[in-house]
Amino acid sequence: MSHWRRLAGALALLLAVLVIGTVGYVVLGFGFLDALYQTVTTVATVGYREVQPLTTAGKIFTMVLILLGVGAALYAFSVLIETLVEGRLQDVLGRRRMERTIDEMHDHVIICGWGRVGRAIAAEVTAAGRDLVVIDQDEARLGDCPHPTIRGDATDDEILAHAGLDRASAVVAAVDQDAENSFITLSARASRPDVFIVSRVRNIESEAKLRRAGADRVVNPQHIGGARMAAFVLRPHVAEFLDVVMRERNLEFRLEEIEVVPGSPVEDSTLRDAHLRDRSGALVLALRAPDGQFVTNPSPDARIEPRHVLIAIGTEHELAELARLVTP
Repeated sequence: MSHWRRLAGALALLLAVLVIGTVGYVVLGFGFLDALYQTVTTVATVGYREVQPLTTAGKIFTMVLILLGVGAALYAFSVLIETLVEGRLQDVLGRRRMERTIDEMHDHVIICGWGRVGRAIAAEVTAAGRDLVVIDQDEARLGDCPHPTIRGDATDDEILAHAGLDRASAVVAAVDQDAENSFITLSARASRPDVFIVSRVRNIESEAKLRRAGADRVVNPQHIGGARMAAFVLRPHVAEFLDVVMRERNLEFRLEEIEVVPGSPVEDSTLRDAHLRDRSGALVLALRAPDGQFVTNPSPDARIEPRHVLIAIGTEHELAELARLVTP
C-alpha cells in the first residue's frame, strides 16, 4: 500500500470514529452540536467536562470511544510523521511536478520499458533534443531514470493516457516479452490511430503479429546486432561511416529525413526543376513514396509528390535550408 493511501486510510478511520461518536451521543439524547462537541473533546482527551450528565450506557460508550478515538488519532499522527520524516511528502510533491511536466509535453516519445534497450533508445532520443516519458512497472529500476517516469503497466490504457499519448509523436514498446509489446501496441493503436509505433521483438515468429497489432516498425535487437557485426566484418569502413553520420553530433555532415507535406512549393515538380541541390546544398539520396517504396539515387526527372519523404545528406545548415524549401 502506498504512503498516500495509508495516510488517506488513517484520516478516513479518524473521521469514521468521529461520525460514530457523534451518532452515538445523538442516540443517547444529545443535540447534534453537543454530540459533535462531546465526541471531539473525548477523542482529543482534552479533559473538559461532559456537556450533560452521562448515564451508565453513556459512560460505557464514552470509554469505548476514548479507546477507539485515541488509537485512530495516534495512528493518523504516526502515518503523517512517517510521511514527513521519510521524505515521502517530498516524493508526492515531486510526482505532482513531474505530472505537470508530462501534461505540458507535446510531440514527445513514450518509451515502455526501462531496460537496456529502453535506456539506449532514451539516450538517442535525448541526444536528438526530443522530450520523452518512460513507463515501467519496476519502481527500483526507475530510481536512476533521469527522465519523467510513470510507474505502471504500459498495457493499461490509463497509464498510456497519463504519459500523454494523445499528444505524443511516437510510442516505443521495448519490454522483454513479445506478448506485452503486442498488448502495448494494440492499446496505443486503439487510442491513437495516427501515432507512430515502434515495437521490439525477440522471436521472429512474433514479428507478423506485432505488425497486425498496429506496429509501424518492428525491430529485433539480436538480428540487427548480428547484421551490424557482419557489416563491420564485410564492409568496416562503410559501416563505421554510417554509424558516425547517424550518431555523431559533432560531425559536419548528417543524414536527415524531410517529409513533403501537401501544399509544399516543390510538390508535383521534378528534382531537376526544384533545384534542391543548387538552392540548399543538401544531396537527396533517396525518395520514399507513401506506400513505403524507396527510390534510391533518384534521377533528376523523379517527380516529388505529396507525402514523399526525402532522405538527404548535408550539413546542419544545408538540411535546415532544404526543410525550409519544401515547407509550405
